[in-house]
Amino acid sequence: MWSSNLKGRVGVFGGTFNPPHRGHIRVAQRAFDQYSLSKVLFVPSGVPPHKIVACGVTPLQRYEMVRRAIQGHPGFDVSRIEIDRAGPSYTVDTIRELSRHYPEGMCFIAGADLVLDIESWKEPQALLTEVPFVLAPRHGIGNEAFSSPTFRGAGLFFLDMEEVDLSSRWLRARIARGEGFSEWVPAEVAVFIREHRLYRTNGAA
Repeated sequence: MWSSNLKGRVGVFGGTFNPPHRGHIRVAQRAFDQYSLSKVLFVPSGVPPHKIVACGVTPLQRYEMVRRAIQGHPGFDVSRIEIDRAGPSYTVDTIRELSRHYPEGMCFIAGADLVLDIESWKEPQALLTEVPFVLAPRHGIGNEAFSSPTFRGAGLFFLDMEEVDLSSRWLRARIARGEGFSEWVPAEVAVFIREHRLYRTNGAA
């Protein structure tokens, strides 16, 4: 049985972050504050096993965007653990490797929709027993969705916040069409995207 207190743990926040946006920052900040975490560690994925990283953006570029996005947030940090590791980036492997560096314990931050599909992850039951999950709300997914036998005994903690109605895919589409996007990403991320002409299609301004 998991303790109801996550105080002092490291919140591991994984994702492609392609690009990182203000919604990611809001979720991380809420997790940090609500559960009194020691820090939130962003982990940009290297080779995601379930998706193709769109638009030809390199892992190092995504890492750099996250690094810029979290500037000014003293409780946030970013790790290269997945982009420096060869092969697919499986969450269970990352958690096991990070556990050697954070004996104070960890929790894994993710959207409720992603965790609801955890049976498609590598070693899902092992992962659910090794680390508690902090879930960000998603439209149409209530807490009761996690009452199935898959999650019996798992440590599930729900963020008390409004759903973040913002996605990296939507932002990439705006940028590809030459439309404005700066209000939805941290300022330094917007500068990086423009400097490197990321997510552009031919003809986009």
